[in-house]
Amino acid sequence: MENNLAKIKSELETYAVESNLTELQIIDKLKAYYFNKEVTKNLKLYKKRKKKVSEITKDLRISPRKFYAILEQKNVAHTKYNKTKNESENE
Repeated sequence: MENNLAKIKSELETYAVESNLTELQIIDKLKAYYFNKEVTKNLKLYKKRKKKVSEITKDLRISPRKFYAILEQKNVAHTKYNKTKNESENE
């Protein structure tokens, strides 16, 4: 395990030198890439109704509000729940 991590560290350092980026910037880009990859995988399951929002948000460790913002951004159809009641419904 340590040998594999040593390889990754050395690759990361050489890439940082070649690209004029810091190691942390590269890690942030990798984190964004793998997060988007996981979101895409979960969105496919959400569209097929195989996975619920609560399961997805628990797996991705994000809030439901952020997940719905991602759905809006990617133009995925979803139901919106209106928490406020209309006065016409009360009458």
